Amino acid sequence: MVTFHLSRTMNESIVYEISIQSFKRGLGNLIKILEKAETYSVTKKFAFENLLNARLFPDQFHLTKQIQIACDTAKLCVSRISGKEAPTHEDSETNLEELKLRIGSVIQYLDTYKADDFKQVSEIKVSQPRWEGKYLTGFEYLTNHAIPNFYFHITTAYAILRHNGVEIGKKDYLGEMPFKK
Repeated sequence: MVTFHLSRTMNESIVYEISIQSFKRGLGNLIKILEKAETYSVTKKFAFENLLNARLFPDQFHLTKQIQIACDTAKLCVSRISGKEAPTHEDSETNLEELKLRIGSVIQYLDTYKADDFKQVSEIKVSQPRWEGKYLTGFEYLTNHAIPNFYFHITTAYAILRHNGVEIGKKDYLGEMPFKK
């Protein structure tokens, strides 16, 4: 198993970049993908809510839940590795506008962070009840759990939409790249 460790000399700005900036980018791209899905539903003349209830397989979560979990993963990760309190959401979204508001509120929350908020990331211990008394350091939690989990749910949301015919591709998933000349 490959694990990543943050050395004490490593700059907390790296943690900021791989957490805050990655989460904001993924959530921003998710909004754009959802807007394309809305356009698709209007063009094909069906209720967008049909997509919100779609899932890849009966034992998996539907699109709305995938989006809620992606949002929760982003906000709770940075809360746990910084010690700052995260906002709560009721998981009551039933339409596109409500989901966009939730995503937007998480992005606004992420915007409150600065690199200095992650100075203790190597010392912080993150545990969850299902881990049965075990823990990860903040950096291990970020790199081994939160980021993979976040992208799992973003990817699954993308796959649900694509499976249902929404005309999106890798470019939509990746979003604009910060190319240099």
